[in-house]
Amino acid sequence: MTNSFEIRSGGILRAASPGKLTGYAAVFGALSQDLGGFVERILPGAFSKSLAGTDPIVGLFEHDRHKVLGNTRSGTLKLTEDHHGLAFELTLPDVTYARDVGVLVERGDIAGCSFGFSVPAGGDHWEMRDGTLQRDLITVNLSEVTITSNPAYLDTEVAKRSMEAWRFNECINDPLYIDLNRSFWMQTL
Repeated sequence: MTNSFEIRSGGILRAASPGKLTGYAAVFGALSQDLGGFVERILPGAFSKSLAGTDPIVGLFEHDRHKVLGNTRSGTLKLTEDHHGLAFELTLPDVTYARDVGVLVERGDIAGCSFGFSVPAGGDHWEMRDGTLQRDLITVNLSEVTITSNPAYLDTEVAKRSMEAWRFNECINDPLYIDLNRSFWMQTL
């Protein structure tokens, strides 16, 4: 339920200069669209452990590992957290697909960002708020930032599994469930 790879889309993207893209891959505090039975928000500091770590984070086009646009290890992808969210600066490589991405961003044909992550144990919090199940991302293991033409949130299966685990735990701790189970157990003896 934790440490499974998830993808979220949104953010802000712009061409800062030829061969350089900047923007926000994630924005803090904003509620997502419905992600398949729940909404989600990213809390400030959610990326801090990943940014302080030594594991490289890659910049990709459309989550395609064959279309690398940059890497934190080489310095061609720079990531920072500020009051607004996860900011990035991406220096595009001099390869065909990256030049195409730069042109498409400049024209406004591509304007979306996304990020790929996993959630460590204790890195999220589930709660029912105003009749809607909400997941707060407290800490994530960031592995990628992606430039995408499809910035809509994705409905991921792993998120649904995490949500089902939360529902199960809530159910078995509910006094009504415990009483019904106790009654059923006593009737089957």
